[in-house]
Amino acid sequence: MFPRLIKFLFVGLLASAAATASAAPADKAQVVRDLAGRVGLVVGSARACRDIAQPRIQGIADKFAAVIKDASSNEAERADLTQLFDLSVAGGRSAVMTGKIDCKLAERQLADLERSIAGPALPNASAPSSAAVAAAPAAGTTFRGVSDREIRFGMAAPFSGAARELGRQMKLGIDTAFNRINDAGGVDGRMLRLIAADDGYEPRRTAEAMKQLYEKDQVFGIIGNVGTPTAAVAVPYALERKLLFFGAFSGANILRQDPPDRYVFNYRASYAEETDAVVRYLVKLRKLQPRQIAVFAQNDAYGDSGYAGVAKAFRALGTGDATILRLSYKRNTVDVDEAVAQLKAHKPAIKAVVMVPTYRAAAKFIEKTRDLNPGMIYTNVSFVGSTALADELMLLGSRYANGVIVTQVVPAVSGYSSAVLEYKNALAKYFPGEAPDYVSLEGYISANLLIQAMKRTGPQFDTEKLIDALESMRNVDMGLGTSLNFGRAEHQASHKVWGTVLDENGRYQPLELE
Repeated sequence: MFPRLIKFLFVGLLASAAATASAAPADKAQVVRDLAGRVGLVVGSARACRDIAQPRIQGIADKFAAVIKDASSNEAERADLTQLFDLSVAGGRSAVMTGKIDCKLAERQLADLERSIAGPALPNASAPSSAAVAAAPAAGTTFRGVSDREIRFGMAAPFSGAARELGRQMKLGIDTAFNRINDAGGVDGRMLRLIAADDGYEPRRTAEAMKQLYEKDQVFGIIGNVGTPTAAVAVPYALERKLLFFGAFSGANILRQDPPDRYVFNYRASYAEETDAVVRYLVKLRKLQPRQIAVFAQNDAYGDSGYAGVAKAFRALGTGDATILRLSYKRNTVDVDEAVAQLKAHKPAIKAVVMVPTYRAAAKFIEKTRDLNPGMIYTNVSFVGSTALADELMLLGSRYANGVIVTQVVPAVSGYSSAVLEYKNALAKYFPGEAPDYVSLEGYISANLLIQAMKRTGPQFDTEKLIDALESMRNVDMGLGTSLNFGRAEHQASHKVWGTVLDENGRYQPLELE
């Protein structure tokens, strides 16, 4: 039954323009409606079987999506057909989970579909849609973005605009790790390649950057994306396509669902953990009252996440969070005048500011408020870009830099741990002249953590097997002074927060937070 129906479907609806035009739109839609349930059941049952390679299933699903698009006369009809197909997919998955269909039958039905699509009538069909082309592995590959010689990863980050140094440093760290493993023969003989797309740290550009990486560059997975507001766009895009989203430069909760999203993995501690550590430091060690602490935060999801972390820390200390003074500024600007005015007008006087900005806005805020209270304590979360912040402050003068605190999710780059020494040696080898940096160190560690999981996956490489390997990683010692762990319910490897403080020479010194 399936071969005849599917041959009719893919030949009749994706054939030449003349053949397609001969069918009335309503007739085409009805054919697709009738078949959506049958095809969806096969796709859904196959997806529930781990031994069936995901690219095979995705190829069928994407071709059917192209058929739906071709058969729909408007967006409402397209949405209706898509929903019908999705419901059928869910039904097929449920049929396997409840034992109504076994995986041997699911495999046979999928093979029927594949033979039908590859049948002799298809050479006359028109070219598949760009989405279908994008979803299919290139010739000679075993999986999207994977060939016998290469594995391609993508990265959407700012390489222009006010936050461009964050993107550049993150990419530098990942490239350093990739170059090091490639010199050692790669992973099972495959070289690792990073392809970067510039989103300028603007969510409106992130969707196009992700689309470029997925459809044009055919990447296997995403690593090292930068930012929280951009993650709000990138993460749903990746999840919809079951695309690995690994080691983003963000501590936001959108990347830390409970239970975790299967395809999203983090290396770093969260913003909630960073702000909790620094609030406890200010209250317990510096003996400040909560009412003397304000928050300076970017006016978007990044700032919201940091602010929420401070509020949670206040509640944990038995203090209400309703009176926290929040000072804001607009993303990708240094327009901090309103925040400065609010700080000046606030009573009682603020003695510490927990900052959730990027480096240029942070430096401008410190410049404009340092003289209000020479003893003001400034703390920043790691996303600020530590080296870039130090450089900006030292341009203003040492008094602006001295005493500024930054919480870190990696050890001090000035230290001598085995992980840091390995990173600095590799950085000097592959990018001579580049100074060690907290952001590039994070990129390096994240990439090496992923490389370890790739080695465990073995030569038969695909996304699902890699995720299974990641979720089996326990007590990984990378020389950081803390072990790294993943699991089915734990997709954040590290919960460690380090403290650093700038001295009068613009160098970061260790700071005990407890």
